[in-house]
Amino acid sequence: MNKQISDVVLVVDDSPESLGMLNIALNIQGYTALVALNGIQALAICDKIKPDIILLDAVMPEMDGFETCKRLKVLLPNTPIIFMTGLTDVEDVVKGFEAGGIDYVTKPISPDEVIARIKTHIQTAKLALSTQDALDHVGNNVFCVNNEGYLSWATPHVHALIEKTATEDKSPWATLASYFQDWLQSDVSTNLHVKCFNEPIEIVYERAQKNMHLLHIEEYKQAKSADDLKENLPITKRESEVLFWVSYGKTSWEISQILAMSPRTVNKHLEQIFRKLGVDNRTSAAAISIRILEA
Repeated sequence: MNKQISDVVLVVDDSPESLGMLNIALNIQGYTALVALNGIQALAICDKIKPDIILLDAVMPEMDGFETCKRLKVLLPNTPIIFMTGLTDVEDVVKGFEAGGIDYVTKPISPDEVIARIKTHIQTAKLALSTQDALDHVGNNVFCVNNEGYLSWATPHVHALIEKTATEDKSPWATLASYFQDWLQSDVSTNLHVKCFNEPIEIVYERAQKNMHLLHIEEYKQAKSADDLKENLPITKRESEVLFWVSYGKTSWEISQILAMSPRTVNKHLEQIFRKLGVDNRTSAAAISIRILEA
């Protein structure tokens, strides 16, 4: 069956016969085949076009496949490379993997075997890239469940969050599974709010991959207060309250109304704050405060 989306396969081989045979086999399967007769041509092609996978002959004149592979991996670190080789010695196979190859097939080439390997490695590479994109997007808060809501995997950070949140539940993931299953069968564009533990947690749907679902936990950021300023700075409780409102751009008069003190007292507190923090104006003091409150 032809592929609906044409993946690009670069074939690097100095044998016209091999190139011709593989070109036909790849086209029949719906792939877009690019060909290069040597490593230099392959590098020139990859400098302009990013193939989804590369079939690389190990033995070629001038620049052999191993050196070509090393240079290709610099350009395309996430693109799988399959070696085509008549070399069956274990040492040569190991050399291919060390150069950055992900698999190898032996010559004479079987088109059916090559196509099967290509399909497997392209699918794996796309899944890895998809997962990496998600990880880059949501950081360490990601986990994956199946259609029934049961956990497939989770980052250590997620396990720690669940353990911290569900201290009295001995099997929190089993408890969550029923929530996940119902949610996955409804509208996942609306975040899932779970309130069965000590603290509520919010689950965001990222994407589906076959029968698996990538999710992430949206951590609640508890608003910080003047107490956080007192804990982190060499100031008194009253000074921390004044500095807290300074960080919100309040004037001395406004702060006096909020804290039920005179504007003159506010200014006296500010003088002490400036001295203790080693600054000479409200803007500098506010900058220090904001750094702590937004951390």
